[in-house]
Amino acid sequence: MTTIKKFWEKWEAQTLSPLATLSTKSRGRERPENECELRNCFQRDRDRIIHSKSFRRLKHKSQVFLSPEGDHYRTRLTHTLEVSQISRTIARGLRLNEDLTEAISLGHDLGHTPFGHAGEEALQEIRPGGFKHNEQSLRVVEFIERDGKGLNLTWEVRDGILRHSKTRDLNMEKVSKENLPHTLEGQVVRWSDMIAYVNHDIDDAIRAGVITQCDLPQDCLEILGETHRERINRMVKDVILNSVDNSSVTMSAPVRNATQKLRNFLFETVYFGEYQKVEREKAKRLIKELYQFFLENLKVLEKEYRINLYYQDVNLIVCDFISGMTDRYAMAIYRKYFIPFSWPQEGMGKEIN
Repeated sequence: MTTIKKFWEKWEAQTLSPLATLSTKSRGRERPENECELRNCFQRDRDRIIHSKSFRRLKHKSQVFLSPEGDHYRTRLTHTLEVSQISRTIARGLRLNEDLTEAISLGHDLGHTPFGHAGEEALQEIRPGGFKHNEQSLRVVEFIERDGKGLNLTWEVRDGILRHSKTRDLNMEKVSKENLPHTLEGQVVRWSDMIAYVNHDIDDAIRAGVITQCDLPQDCLEILGETHRERINRMVKDVILNSVDNSSVTMSAPVRNATQKLRNFLFETVYFGEYQKVEREKAKRLIKELYQFFLENLKVLEKEYRINLYYQDVNLIVCDFISGMTDRYAMAIYRKYFIPFSWPQEGMGKEIN
């Protein structure tokens, strides 16, 4: 086993770019551990994330369309898998560490709320100090998983998770270095996340009938491509070609500007468009009412979350509980405490008791 691991560590040193993050050069974990005989540190992080409860819950968290019933709409889990695939392709093209990009990709959205953007907006508005899903994702892996022990991931993976989010402006020259991941692998995930959601959200919006192919900005399509496949291919290749032997990961100006415009189009017509306004407000109201209810009913919170609130920051714990919910669990909890019980048919009371 040790021989296998040593072989791949040697392969990394001989094959990867001088700019890549080698597993043997990791800054390590907050709590020292014995090394695995077979896997390197980033592979272990990937496996810990995949086997976590937070990762499994992503399959029932909305990406864009709230609680979708159609079989082919993306969820937060399928989005995460697409980010992982794109980031590994780019990392391989740049001879960076694929294991590190995969681990960051799989963990980047673990702290996302139910109901997508609407859930995040609600917690941002109601929680003292606000809410950011990237910061919550870091909290999940550092403190919440494993009954408060966290996953004890490497510094590089945690850094990539915390700094994966982007501003509305994709111009890297305007982004503070403090907000960029410290590794190129983390920067790869930052771009891969955007490439994934811009393209699959267009696909889902067309499937839902919210937009049509003709609604997409034509000048963007002339640069990026007419189809889902063509656009992803163009963006991925452009990142690779413009980042080879570079100290940062970026796109060329024409592709970046077209992607920026396409992304703005999605924000205006899909994410915050009129078609979903009513449902988005319903989701926000549900989240806010749950937040206030648990804040005012701590015994109920202790019962549902199975946590001792002694010496705990109650606002933080309520936020942890709600942000960790799936869409369907949030609706079930809401029904339980806000919707009157419907009494069954005559004679059924004994069965209930």
